[in-house]
Amino acid sequence: MTATPLPHHPVAVVGAGLGGLALARVLHVHGIEAALFDLEGAAGARTQGGMLDIHEDSGQEALRAAGLYEEFLARIHPGGQATRVLDRHGTVHLAEPDDGTGGRPEIDRGDLRALLLGSLPAGTIRWGAKVTDARPLGGGRHRVTLADGTGFTTDVLVGADGAWSRVRPLVSAARPAYTGVSFVEADLLEADLRHPASAAMVGGGMLFALGPGRGFLAHRETDGSLHVYAAVTAPEDWLDGIDFTDTEAAKAPVLKEFDGWDDSLRALVADADGALVPRRIHALPAGHRWDRVPGVTLLGDAAHLMSPFAGEGANLALLDGAELGLALAAAPGDTEAALAAYEARMFRRAEESATDSARSQDLLFRADAPQGLVEMFTGEGD
Repeated sequence: MTATPLPHHPVAVVGAGLGGLALARVLHVHGIEAALFDLEGAAGARTQGGMLDIHEDSGQEALRAAGLYEEFLARIHPGGQATRVLDRHGTVHLAEPDDGTGGRPEIDRGDLRALLLGSLPAGTIRWGAKVTDARPLGGGRHRVTLADGTGFTTDVLVGADGAWSRVRPLVSAARPAYTGVSFVEADLLEADLRHPASAAMVGGGMLFALGPGRGFLAHRETDGSLHVYAAVTAPEDWLDGIDFTDTEAAKAPVLKEFDGWDDSLRALVADADGALVPRRIHALPAGHRWDRVPGVTLLGDAAHLMSPFAGEGANLALLDGAELGLALAAAPGDTEAALAAYEARMFRRAEESATDSARSQDLLFRADAPQGLVEMFTGEGD
Protein backbone atom coordinates (compact mmCIF):
# COMPACT_ATOMS: atom_id res chain seq x y z
CA MET A 1 0.00 0.00 0.00
CA THR A 2 1.41 3.41 -0.97
CA ALA A 3 1.57 5.95 1.83
CA THR A 4 -0.19 9.26 1.22
CA PRO A 5 2.45 11.95 0.75
CA LEU A 6 2.56 14.70 3.35
CA PRO A 7 1.42 18.20 2.37
CA HIS A 8 4.33 20.34 1.21
CA HIS A 9 4.78 24.06 1.81
CA PRO A 10 7.64 25.95 0.14
CA VAL A 11 7.77 28.31 3.17
CA ALA A 12 6.41 27.20 6.55
CA VAL A 13 6.39 29.49 9.60
CA VAL A 14 5.89 28.07 13.08
CA GLY A 15 4.26 30.74 15.24
CA ALA A 16 1.72 33.45 14.36
CA GLY A 17 3.06 36.15 16.64
CA LEU A 18 4.07 39.57 15.38
CA GLY A 19 7.28 38.37 13.72
CA GLY A 20 5.72 35.42 11.93
CA LEU A 21 2.82 37.56 10.74
CA ALA A 22 5.17 40.29 9.47
CA LEU A 23 7.12 37.68 7.50
CA ALA A 24 3.97 36.22 5.95
CA ARG A 25 2.67 39.68 5.06
CA VAL A 26 5.89 40.83 3.37
CA LEU A 27 6.06 37.57 1.41
CA HIS A 28 2.41 38.03 0.38
CA VAL A 29 3.18 41.57 -0.84
CA HIS A 30 5.85 40.03 -3.06
CA GLY A 31 3.61 37.27 -4.36
CA ILE A 32 5.09 34.46 -2.25
CA GLU A 33 2.80 32.16 -0.29
CA ALA A 34 3.66 31.14 3.25
CA ALA A 35 1.86 28.72 5.57
CA LEU A 36 1.71 29.62 9.27
CA PHE A 37 1.14 27.11 12.05
CA ASP A 38 0.16 28.25 15.53
CA LEU A 39 -0.69 26.23 18.63
CA GLU A 40 -3.50 28.61 19.69
CA GLY A 41 -6.96 27.31 18.85
CA ALA A 42 -8.05 30.52 17.12
CA ALA A 43 -6.94 34.09 16.54
CA GLY A 44 -8.82 35.26 19.63
CA ALA A 45 -8.01 32.31 21.88
CA ARG A 46 -6.32 34.58 24.42
CA THR A 47 -6.10 38.29 25.04
CA GLN A 48 -2.94 39.89 23.69
CA GLY A 49 -2.82 42.78 26.15
CA GLY A 50 -0.14 45.35 26.73
CA MET A 51 1.02 48.45 24.90
CA LEU A 52 3.96 48.46 22.51
CA ASP A 53 6.11 51.43 21.52
CA ILE A 54 6.97 50.96 17.87
CA HIS A 55 10.38 52.38 17.01
CA GLU A 56 11.20 54.42 13.92
CA ASP A 57 14.26 52.39 12.96
CA SER A 58 12.82 48.90 13.44
CA GLY A 59 9.11 48.24 13.96
CA GLN A 60 8.01 51.16 11.80
CA GLU A 61 10.40 50.13 9.03
CA ALA A 62 8.88 46.66 9.12
CA LEU A 63 5.36 48.06 8.81
CA ARG A 64 6.43 50.17 5.85
CA ALA A 65 7.83 47.07 4.14
CA ALA A 66 4.54 45.32 4.86
CA GLY A 67 2.54 48.16 3.29
CA LEU A 68 0.71 48.78 6.57
CA TYR A 69 2.32 51.94 7.90
CA GLU A 70 -0.60 54.31 7.30
CA GLU A 71 -3.05 51.84 8.82
CA PHE A 72 -0.73 51.53 11.81
CA LEU A 73 -0.74 55.31 12.31
CA ALA A 74 -4.53 55.27 12.41
CA ARG A 75 -4.43 52.86 15.37
CA ILE A 76 -1.81 54.43 17.64
CA HIS A 77 -2.64 55.62 21.16
CA PRO A 78 -2.48 59.44 21.37
CA GLY A 79 -0.61 60.50 24.48
CA GLY A 80 0.97 57.09 24.94
CA GLN A 81 4.54 58.37 24.76
CA ALA A 82 4.16 60.37 27.98
CA THR A 83 6.64 59.21 30.64
CA ARG A 84 6.77 59.65 34.42
CA VAL A 85 9.58 58.51 36.74
CA LEU A 86 9.02 58.33 40.50
CA ASP A 87 11.01 57.06 43.46
CA ARG A 88 9.75 54.69 46.17
CA HIS A 89 8.31 57.61 48.15
CA GLY A 90 6.14 58.73 45.24
CA THR A 91 8.31 61.76 44.50
CA VAL A 92 8.25 62.71 40.81
CA HIS A 93 11.73 62.92 39.29
CA LEU A 94 10.69 63.24 35.64
CA ALA A 95 7.43 63.99 33.86
CA GLU A 96 7.51 64.25 30.09
CA PRO A 97 4.29 64.75 28.11
CA ASP A 98 3.60 63.19 24.73
CA ASP A 99 3.93 66.21 22.44
CA GLY A 100 3.56 64.13 19.29
CA THR A 101 7.18 64.59 18.19
CA GLY A 102 8.56 61.31 19.53
CA GLY A 103 9.55 58.42 17.31
CA ARG A 104 7.99 55.65 19.37
CA PRO A 105 4.18 55.84 19.14
CA GLU A 106 2.23 53.40 21.31
CA ILE A 107 -0.24 50.83 20.03
CA ASP A 108 -2.16 48.08 21.74
CA ARG A 109 -0.50 44.74 20.94
CA GLY A 110 -3.89 43.23 20.12
CA ASP A 111 -4.66 46.02 17.66
CA LEU A 112 -1.31 45.59 15.92
CA ARG A 113 -1.75 41.84 15.71
CA ALA A 114 -5.27 42.28 14.32
CA LEU A 115 -3.89 44.63 11.64
CA LEU A 116 -1.36 42.01 10.56
CA LEU A 117 -3.87 39.16 10.70
CA GLY A 118 -6.34 41.08 8.56
CA SER A 119 -3.70 41.72 5.91
CA LEU A 120 -3.24 38.02 5.10
CA PRO A 121 -5.31 35.85 2.75
CA ALA A 122 -7.86 33.57 4.38
CA GLY A 123 -6.42 30.17 5.20
CA THR A 124 -2.83 31.38 5.63
CA ILE A 125 -2.80 30.34 9.30
CA ARG A 126 -3.50 26.83 10.59
CA TRP A 127 -4.78 27.33 14.15
CA GLY A 128 -4.54 24.59 16.76
CA ALA A 129 -1.38 23.28 15.10
CA LYS A 130 1.12 22.48 17.84
CA VAL A 131 4.52 21.38 16.59
CA THR A 132 5.95 18.39 18.44
CA ASP A 133 8.90 17.49 16.21
CA ALA A 134 10.94 18.91 13.34
CA ARG A 135 13.74 17.07 11.60
CA PRO A 136 15.88 17.50 8.48
CA LEU A 137 15.28 15.38 5.39
CA GLY A 138 18.38 16.52 3.54
CA GLY A 139 18.89 19.15 0.90
CA GLY A 140 17.47 21.85 3.17
CA ARG A 141 14.03 20.23 3.41
CA HIS A 142 12.40 19.47 6.76
CA ARG A 143 9.58 17.34 8.04
CA VAL A 144 7.40 18.79 10.81
CA THR A 145 5.05 16.71 12.97
CA LEU A 146 2.03 18.17 14.76
CA ALA A 147 0.39 17.08 18.00
CA ASP A 148 -2.63 15.63 16.19
CA GLY A 149 -0.37 13.21 14.31
CA THR A 150 -0.44 15.07 11.01
CA GLY A 151 2.54 16.80 9.50
CA PHE A 152 4.05 18.48 6.48
CA THR A 153 7.31 19.02 4.65
CA THR A 154 8.86 22.33 3.71
CA ASP A 155 11.76 23.86 1.81
CA VAL A 156 12.14 26.78 4.22
CA LEU A 157 11.27 26.31 7.89
CA VAL A 158 11.09 29.43 10.07
CA GLY A 159 10.91 29.22 13.85
CA ALA A 160 8.86 32.21 15.00
CA ASP A 161 7.61 30.29 18.01
CA GLY A 162 8.94 32.28 20.91
CA ALA A 163 11.08 31.73 23.97
CA TRP A 164 10.70 27.95 24.16
CA SER A 165 10.92 27.36 20.40
CA ARG A 166 10.48 23.84 19.06
CA VAL A 167 12.44 24.81 15.96
CA ARG A 168 15.49 26.27 17.73
CA PRO A 169 17.12 22.88 18.50
CA LEU A 170 17.61 22.39 14.76
CA VAL A 171 20.18 25.18 14.79
CA SER A 172 21.22 25.77 18.42
CA ALA A 173 21.43 24.02 21.78
CA ALA A 174 20.96 27.31 23.66
CA ARG A 175 18.08 27.66 26.12
CA PRO A 176 16.78 30.78 27.87
CA ALA A 177 18.10 31.43 31.38
CA TYR A 178 16.46 33.30 34.26
CA THR A 179 17.64 36.93 34.39
CA GLY A 180 17.13 37.39 38.13
CA VAL A 181 13.95 39.46 37.80
CA SER A 182 10.36 38.29 38.22
CA PHE A 183 7.16 40.15 37.36
CA VAL A 184 3.72 40.01 38.90
CA GLU A 185 1.23 41.54 36.47
CA ALA A 186 -1.98 43.27 37.53
CA ASP A 187 -4.76 45.35 36.00
CA LEU A 188 -6.76 48.28 37.30
CA LEU A 189 -9.92 48.51 35.20
CA GLU A 190 -11.81 51.70 34.29
CA ALA A 191 -9.01 53.52 36.01
CA ASP A 192 -10.25 57.10 35.71
CA LEU A 193 -13.56 56.12 37.30
CA ARG A 194 -12.61 53.37 39.74
CA HIS A 195 -8.96 54.20 40.54
CA PRO A 196 -8.60 57.96 39.90
CA ALA A 197 -5.54 58.45 42.13
CA SER A 198 -3.64 55.66 40.39
CA ALA A 199 -4.80 56.90 36.99
CA ALA A 200 -3.45 60.38 37.74
CA MET A 201 -0.17 58.99 39.00
CA VAL A 202 0.43 56.83 35.91
CA GLY A 203 -0.71 59.60 33.55
CA GLY A 204 -1.40 59.07 29.88
CA GLY A 205 1.53 56.82 29.07
CA MET A 206 4.24 54.96 31.02
CA LEU A 207 5.15 55.08 34.71
CA PHE A 208 8.43 53.94 36.23
CA ALA A 209 8.39 53.90 40.05
CA LEU A 210 11.77 52.51 41.05
CA GLY A 211 13.86 51.60 44.05
CA PRO A 212 16.81 49.30 44.75
CA GLY A 213 16.09 45.85 43.29
CA ARG A 214 12.41 46.43 42.59
CA GLY A 215 9.85 48.72 41.08
CA PHE A 216 6.42 49.26 39.58
CA LEU A 217 6.19 49.65 35.82
CA ALA A 218 2.74 50.64 34.59
CA HIS A 219 1.08 51.99 31.47
CA ARG A 220 -2.32 53.21 30.42
CA GLU A 221 -4.06 51.06 27.82
CA THR A 222 -6.46 52.18 25.12
CA ASP A 223 -9.47 50.76 26.99
CA GLY A 224 -8.82 53.06 29.96
CA SER A 225 -7.28 50.40 32.18
CA LEU A 226 -3.85 50.44 33.79
CA HIS A 227 -1.56 47.46 33.27
CA VAL A 228 0.98 47.06 36.06
CA TYR A 229 4.18 45.05 36.39
CA ALA A 230 5.48 44.67 39.93
CA ALA A 231 9.13 43.84 39.26
CA VAL A 232 11.29 42.18 41.90
CA THR A 233 14.91 41.06 41.81
CA ALA A 234 14.44 37.63 43.37
CA PRO A 235 15.54 33.99 43.28
CA GLU A 236 14.02 31.94 40.48
CA ASP A 237 11.77 30.05 42.90
CA TRP A 238 10.31 33.17 44.58
CA LEU A 239 7.04 32.98 42.66
CA ASP A 240 6.63 29.30 43.57
CA GLY A 241 5.91 30.28 47.16
CA ILE A 242 2.87 32.38 46.25
CA ASP A 243 -0.61 30.89 45.71
CA PHE A 244 -1.86 32.82 42.70
CA THR A 245 -5.16 30.91 42.70
CA ASP A 246 -6.18 33.11 45.67
CA THR A 247 -5.75 36.65 44.40
CA GLU A 248 -6.29 38.50 47.66
CA ALA A 249 -3.93 36.19 49.53
CA ALA A 250 -1.34 36.52 46.75
CA LYS A 251 -1.24 40.29 47.11
CA ALA A 252 0.29 40.09 50.61
CA PRO A 253 3.65 38.45 49.71
CA VAL A 254 3.98 40.64 46.63
CA LEU A 255 3.36 43.81 48.65
CA LYS A 256 5.77 42.60 51.36
CA GLU A 257 8.52 43.16 48.78
CA PHE A 258 7.45 46.83 48.79
CA ASP A 259 7.36 47.44 52.54
CA GLY A 260 8.14 51.08 53.20
CA TRP A 261 7.02 52.22 49.76
CA ASP A 262 4.41 54.95 49.47
CA ASP A 263 0.84 53.69 49.74
CA SER A 264 -0.05 55.35 46.43
CA LEU A 265 2.39 53.00 44.72
CA ARG A 266 1.43 49.91 46.70
CA ALA A 267 -2.17 50.56 45.59
CA LEU A 268 -1.17 49.51 42.06
CA VAL A 269 -1.22 45.94 43.38
CA ALA A 270 -3.41 46.27 46.47
CA ASP A 271 -6.34 47.62 44.43
CA ALA A 272 -5.86 45.36 41.40
CA ASP A 273 -8.94 43.99 39.68
CA GLY A 274 -8.88 40.33 38.70
CA ALA A 275 -6.09 37.79 38.93
CA LEU A 276 -2.41 38.50 39.46
CA VAL A 277 -0.21 36.86 36.83
CA PRO A 278 3.33 35.67 37.66
CA ARG A 279 6.09 35.81 35.05
CA ARG A 280 9.78 35.05 35.30
CA ILE A 281 11.98 37.04 32.92
CA HIS A 282 14.26 34.83 30.82
CA ALA A 283 16.80 35.64 28.14
CA LEU A 284 19.09 33.92 25.68
CA PRO A 285 22.77 34.87 25.86
CA ALA A 286 23.56 38.23 24.26
CA GLY A 287 25.22 37.43 20.95
CA HIS A 288 23.36 34.14 20.50
CA ARG A 289 24.01 32.88 16.98
CA TRP A 290 24.48 29.66 15.06
CA ASP A 291 26.23 28.30 11.98
CA ARG A 292 24.14 28.28 8.81
CA VAL A 293 21.85 25.23 8.72
CA PRO A 294 20.29 24.60 5.30
CA GLY A 295 16.61 25.40 4.97
CA VAL A 296 15.88 26.65 8.49
CA THR A 297 16.18 29.87 10.49
CA LEU A 298 14.69 31.69 13.49
CA LEU A 299 13.25 35.10 14.18
CA GLY A 300 12.05 37.11 17.17
CA ASP A 301 12.25 35.59 20.64
CA ALA A 302 13.11 32.19 19.18
CA ALA A 303 16.34 33.74 17.90
CA HIS A 304 17.21 36.36 20.51
CA LEU A 305 14.95 36.36 23.58
CA MET A 306 15.94 39.26 25.81
CA SER A 307 14.60 41.06 28.87
CA PRO A 308 11.94 43.71 28.13
CA PHE A 309 13.80 46.61 29.68
CA ALA A 310 14.90 48.23 26.41
CA GLY A 311 11.53 47.78 24.70
CA GLU A 312 13.09 46.01 21.73
CA GLY A 313 11.49 42.56 21.62
CA ALA A 314 8.39 43.25 19.51
CA ASN A 315 10.25 45.73 17.32
CA LEU A 316 13.01 43.26 16.52
CA ALA A 317 10.49 40.51 15.80
CA LEU A 318 8.70 42.75 13.31
CA LEU A 319 11.95 43.79 11.65
CA ASP A 320 13.23 40.20 11.57
CA GLY A 321 10.06 39.08 9.81
CA ALA A 322 10.12 41.92 7.29
CA GLU A 323 13.82 41.58 6.48
CA LEU A 324 13.60 37.81 6.11
CA GLY A 325 10.65 38.24 3.75
CA LEU A 326 12.52 40.83 1.70
CA ALA A 327 15.63 38.63 1.55
CA LEU A 328 13.66 35.61 0.31
CA ALA A 329 11.81 37.73 -2.25
CA ALA A 330 15.09 39.20 -3.54
CA ALA A 331 16.74 35.81 -4.09
CA PRO A 332 14.04 33.42 -5.35
CA GLY A 333 16.61 31.07 -6.81
CA ASP A 334 19.05 31.02 -3.91
CA THR A 335 17.35 30.41 -0.58
CA GLU A 336 20.60 29.76 1.25
CA ALA A 337 22.06 33.10 0.21
CA ALA A 338 18.86 34.81 1.39
CA LEU A 339 18.93 33.08 4.78
CA ALA A 340 22.64 33.81 5.26
CA ALA A 341 22.18 37.50 4.44
CA TYR A 342 19.20 37.78 6.79
CA GLU A 343 21.02 36.05 9.67
CA ALA A 344 24.13 38.21 9.32
CA ARG A 345 22.10 41.40 9.79
CA MET A 346 19.85 39.91 12.48
CA PHE A 347 22.75 38.59 14.57
CA ARG A 348 24.43 42.01 14.68
CA ARG A 349 21.40 44.01 15.73
CA ALA A 350 20.16 41.35 18.17
CA GLU A 351 23.48 41.28 20.02
CA GLU A 352 23.45 45.06 20.38
CA SER A 353 19.84 45.12 21.59
CA ALA A 354 20.30 42.21 23.99
CA THR A 355 23.32 43.93 25.51
CA ASP A 356 21.32 47.16 25.88
CA SER A 357 18.43 45.26 27.47
CA ALA A 358 20.68 43.65 30.08
CA ARG A 359 22.31 47.01 30.78
CA SER A 360 18.89 48.64 31.18
CA GLN A 361 17.83 45.96 33.65
CA ASP A 362 20.84 46.78 35.82
CA LEU A 363 20.19 50.51 35.48
CA LEU A 364 16.51 50.34 36.45
CA PHE A 365 17.05 48.45 39.68
CA ARG A 366 20.45 49.64 40.86
CA ALA A 367 21.03 50.92 44.41
CA ASP A 368 20.35 54.58 43.58
CA ALA A 369 17.22 53.95 41.48
CA PRO A 370 15.59 55.85 39.84
CA GLN A 371 18.64 58.08 39.32
CA GLY A 372 20.08 56.01 36.48
CA LEU A 373 16.87 56.10 34.47
CA VAL A 374 16.45 59.84 34.99
CA GLU A 375 19.99 60.41 33.76
CA MET A 376 19.34 58.23 30.72
CA PHE A 377 16.20 60.15 29.77
CA THR A 378 17.73 63.57 30.36
CA GLY A 379 21.17 62.81 28.95
CA GLU A 380 22.84 63.82 32.21
CA GLY A 381 24.68 60.51 32.44
CA ASP A 382 26.35 60.87 29.03
